[in-house]
Amino acid sequence: MKNKIKDLEKIINYNFKKNELLQQALTHKSFNNIDNNEKLEFLGDRVLGLVISQTLLNKYPSEKEGIIDKKYANLVNKKTCSLIAKKLNLSKFIFLGSSHKKLDRSSDKISSDCLEALIGAIYIDNGFKSAEKFILKFWEKHIINSSITLIDAKTKLQEYSLKKFKELPKYIFSKKTGPQHKPLFMTEVQIPNSKKITGIGSSKKNAQQNAASKLLKILNI
Repeated sequence: MKNKIKDLEKIINYNFKKNELLQQALTHKSFNNIDNNEKLEFLGDRVLGLVISQTLLNKYPSEKEGIIDKKYANLVNKKTCSLIAKKLNLSKFIFLGSSHKKLDRSSDKISSDCLEALIGAIYIDNGFKSAEKFILKFWEKHIINSSITLIDAKTKLQEYSLKKFKELPKYIFSKKTGPQHKPLFMTEVQIPNSKKITGIGSSKKNAQQNAASKLLKILNI
């Protein structure tokens, strides 16, 4: 266990004063239902949000709040956190219980939650500045890329529908299929003068994005 901790400290370039904090950050609730990383994750999520918010406001002082909010959402979401967790090879260090041994150890949710718990642990161990330094180091590439404003399919379809028809697209949840641990959601979308288009995704939000993307292609937008 000591070797495991030392190996991770080299990767993240931070040495813990209290090794038990790092151990807790790496402990999934399936391994220990009481002393696990859930509270550290809760804290780390808030510290991450504060650092990213402050960084974006400093980086884009004249940008509109709506645009900054989109950049923020892209930087703190599970997708970005899981990408950074993979870069750190964090899944290799997570303590999982027998009930989760059959799951993919690099599960996006498990690894991204652990990354947030790691931020929370650094914050408790040595304060805000150390947590900020960690975040800015490993989010650097993503923060640089945030200079490109990406408009998602759902937003693009909404803007088109409002401009042309003065109406919002209508999304109707269709059904949920698949196993409990890996569900698939189906959602329909329609704007005036269009057919109902069905989208599929791992969440209702992803299904809406998929449906909007399909409709935009049909409309050649």
